[in-house]
Amino acid sequence: MKVLGIDTGAAAGSAAIMQDDVLVSEVLLTSRRTHSGRIMKAIDMVLSMAELKPSDLDGFAVAIGPGSFTGLRIGISTVKGLAFSAEKPVASVTTLDALAGQFPCSHALICPILNAGKGDVYTASYRADKSGSVRRTGDYTVISPLDLTDRILEPCLFAGDGVKTYSSVIKENLGSLALFPPPFLNSIRAS
Repeated sequence: MKVLGIDTGAAAGSAAIMQDDVLVSEVLLTSRRTHSGRIMKAIDMVLSMAELKPSDLDGFAVAIGPGSFTGLRIGISTVKGLAFSAEKPVASVTTLDALAGQFPCSHALICPILNAGKGDVYTASYRADKSGSVRRTGDYTVISPLDLTDRILEPCLFAGDGVKTYSSVIKENLGSLALFPPPFLNSIRAS
């Protein structure tokens, strides 16, 4: 199954082609310019690298948030237009699910944290099973990082744009229970 996925909900966006769980092509968008002028170029690039056209795809996937309202609108409307013209289905993926899914080998609890503004983060809790599937184990919520750390009683991997802002608070309250990936894994990827 060939799927084009895109994420435009954060400053760093991306577009990727996956075929049967194998990454075929991916473009990361990391400049400060808006996604509206870049996402179609990124889609054209990943399709070209994969030697595909939209009608060759089996479907589309798009990040639906939480994230930048304008960025999400750009991504969702772009995918809806492509899917409509290609007569292909669309799957929606929350940004928290996508971020947690980047850690299928984690033995620790996984807590993606995305800046929600006003000192809060969007989060949910996840676990990876022995097969590498990552499943949500708690509700989506908006919470202060301090209140979140009060709920953590075991080693926990924190990832997302909230790490840059709140890692010191998390480390101070959790000590060695707080785990962090390399910084390049704090961005959501369309793949």
